[in-house]
Amino acid sequence: MASRSSQLFARARRVIPGGVDSPVRAFGAVGGEPLFIARGEGPHIWDVDGRRYIDYVMSWGALPLGHAPAAVVEAVAAAARAGTSFGAPVEAEAALAEAIVEALPGAEQVRFVNSGTEAAMSALRLARAYTGRPGVVKFAGCYHGHADPFLVEAGSGALTHGHPSSPGVPEEAVRHTYIAPYNDLAAVERLFEERGRSIAAVIVEPVAANMGLVPPAPGFLEGLRALTRRHGALLIFDEVITGFRLAWGGAQVRYGVQPDLTCLGKVIGGGLPVGAYAGPREIMRRLSPEGPVYQAGTLSGNPLTMAAGLATLEALRRPGAYERLEAAARRLAEGLAAAAESLPAAGLPAAAAGAAPLQVVREGTLVGLFFAPRPPAAYADVLAADRARYARFFWEMLKRGVYLPPSPFEILFVSLAHDKDVLDRTAEAARDALEALGRAEAEEEEG
Repeated sequence: MASRSSQLFARARRVIPGGVDSPVRAFGAVGGEPLFIARGEGPHIWDVDGRRYIDYVMSWGALPLGHAPAAVVEAVAAAARAGTSFGAPVEAEAALAEAIVEALPGAEQVRFVNSGTEAAMSALRLARAYTGRPGVVKFAGCYHGHADPFLVEAGSGALTHGHPSSPGVPEEAVRHTYIAPYNDLAAVERLFEERGRSIAAVIVEPVAANMGLVPPAPGFLEGLRALTRRHGALLIFDEVITGFRLAWGGAQVRYGVQPDLTCLGKVIGGGLPVGAYAGPREIMRRLSPEGPVYQAGTLSGNPLTMAAGLATLEALRRPGAYERLEAAARRLAEGLAAAAESLPAAGLPAAAAGAAPLQVVREGTLVGLFFAPRPPAAYADVLAADRARYARFFWEMLKRGVYLPPSPFEILFVSLAHDKDVLDRTAEAARDALEALGRAEAEEEEG
């Protein structure tokens, strides 16, 4: 008899394209059918068939407190009792904006939207208006949402499904999008030498987290800051993932590099739909109704989202929160790496001859997994990793009650609810999964 998840997937596919509302959820990169989730609590989720998993997707990073934290649930419930939406200003908008401004160096004003896509799209429009230039530099493998100018060599779901660009995006929409390799400052310098007078902005994930996890090379972010200032362009940090996840204030605080504009999402909504972009008043005042740059949204600043975001940031602001998040990520990464290293020492087959070993990459609170000879440093390295082996590892881990991202181009997220017991059980599951994977591959090679 088909599982409840399988039945629901068949039902959804009849009325939803691909059965999902965001492509990576369809499990296309790992094969098989997706799980339908019934509930979450702390570090765990339960599927509709009643199976429990340790969750490392955590709504793609939006849940640093874990699933259904009491403070967030209570804040949302209280806000809902007062009214779910007004299409008018509410006090919580100003309060959340104040918290963001306090945390981001150089930011003086914030505009809330409903997704990271809206935030990046709007920030680019604002940068173009402010500079009077059309061009934008983005990096291969970085993902900034699905707005037309950014769907060129994009990461995340676009990369997962093998279509870094999308039909329906006219050539005119990407005519002024210039691509450079991530971590290649010399390539950006050449672009500015060739097109500097037409470049409005450079947009970058300060830590690339939509092609797996690729940290910035030493001097890369600092070099982008210097280049954009020299040529009169703006620097936009897309911190939809890293903002309030990597540190209080995000990657710009961790690395000490101040962008002109910052895109945010995920954490600042506490698990509800949200996006925002922030910057100095000199730039932000160009937005309507104060200035001529138009951008609007009926549900922007929704009171439920603002309440959830405030409750989340209040919890993260407490002393030791980020130290605990980073300690959890460190224990996870070290446990996974030790699991991979233990198999050959025990005389067990970690892999068939020539199979790529597991590489565990950690940057602060973020963890990435690659089956590759070495940790990738650029987009080309990511594309060369063994995606089929990741897919098999994903299913072996799922059998053992661990829910990893269903794509080799996404990263693992911990929460404050991931305690030592959960993290150590994950490492044990990884050791068993890698042993099973290695034995199966060795048998296939012998057969």
